[in-house]
Amino acid sequence: MFCPDCGTDIPAGSKFCPACGKAAGTAANAASGPAQPQADANDAEKNKGMAILAYILFFIPLITGDHKTSPFVKYHTNQAIVLWLAAIVTYIVLTILITIFVLIIPWGLWRIIRILFYLLRYAPLVLGILGIINAANGKMKPLPIIGNMFTILK
Repeated sequence: MFCPDCGTDIPAGSKFCPACGKAAGTAANAASGPAQPQADANDAEKNKGMAILAYILFFIPLITGDHKTSPFVKYHTNQAIVLWLAAIVTYIVLTILITIFVLIIPWGLWRIIRILFYLLRYAPLVLGILGIINAANGKMKPLPIIGNMFTILK
């Protein structure tokens, strides 16, 4: 079993984590392993700038090769690539849907639906800001909704 909070291995039969003291949780939660990878404090502190830059221009860590030397930068570069791909797909799908809905839906109803579309357009920006905050805090926390979809950099 693993602690759902810190990822430490919990001996069988223990109700509390020996490292952080938190309750071990349910068997399904504990048996699934650590919830997220843990960042090495030195690596995270040394490479925060490059990890933050990955969310703005994901190709910079790829060009410099920092994703090969730092697991922290590699993790955030992967999250940034997934975010950029999701943003591109979101914009394409929304553009197609907006074009279709403008032709089909009456103007009064379209005004309400248009607000939802505009909110969805800003979702990648919000996720990018969350990623920057995680990188600045030295955390390797996946982005909501899209963070655990797939891994591009292995």
